[in-house]
Amino acid sequence: MQIYREILSLAESGRRGAVATVIGSRGSTPGKESAKMLIRDDGSTFGTIGGGCTEAEVWALAREVIDTDRPLRRSFTLTPQKAAEEGLACGGVVEIFIEPIGSPTVVIFGAGHIGRILTPLLKLAGFNSKVVDDREQFANRTLFPDAGEILVSDFETCFEKLTITPSTYVVIVTRGHKYDQLVLSRAVRTSASFVGLIGSRAKVLRIFHALRKEGVPEETLARVKAPIGLDIGARSPEEIAISIAAQLVAHRRHAYVKGTDEARLATPSSYFEDEPEGSGAFLGAGEESSDGSGRILE
Repeated sequence: MQIYREILSLAESGRRGAVATVIGSRGSTPGKESAKMLIRDDGSTFGTIGGGCTEAEVWALAREVIDTDRPLRRSFTLTPQKAAEEGLACGGVVEIFIEPIGSPTVVIFGAGHIGRILTPLLKLAGFNSKVVDDREQFANRTLFPDAGEILVSDFETCFEKLTITPSTYVVIVTRGHKYDQLVLSRAVRTSASFVGLIGSRAKVLRIFHALRKEGVPEETLARVKAPIGLDIGARSPEEIAISIAAQLVAHRRHAYVKGTDEARLATPSSYFEDEPEGSGAFLGAGEESSDGSGRILE
């Protein structure tokens, strides 16, 4: 059937959408069981579940499903009066199931060690990934074969070339404090579902302080996951990438788990007094420690 071809085409294009299916009905309703309607992320549709205001309500709910990546099940009652107003000779109850399709997109800013390890993990977990970096020698198909898209662009203008929606996840792992702050400053002003920043506690606090001076509201900063990743004691690039991927899955599935942002930023500041600048476990991708320990450097 054409509806299935349209669904497959949308999924293969890397776009998002939702499918509404009539799963039950009582009485004389315009939507017959198994009827389907595809709602794409741009608001366009294909197919029908019976028309009328019920279809308009389902369209609005489908937008919510696309944004939250969570299915919905709803019953709609079509009274004789309501049917007459819509020019329909019917009435009854119809039950609709709306499910998301397509993979959420993770935009990874920074083509360093962690980004290279993270992209295949995200592919396995059902995410589509975009990698952004200003260095073509790092941001290329040879180093990122699992990325859905690679954008070589300076961080100041890259957002003009990206589409960030409520179903987009942002992971900031650039090669330095300057670029992390620049990207975060733009990312928090988008509708992205998730914004995460790598870095030591000291680095995160410095960046947050700078953004406050730029006028970024406290409630906006509060939604940033920083340091990014679940609190699994990760230290190596591989472990950190796993902790980030796990946090993205938890966010997608709306599961509560303790992240490093809660574990580290809730720690008394005196705990970090002896931590020299640049010694944090979470540092910018693409650099190596001066002591040869293999830690990710800030």
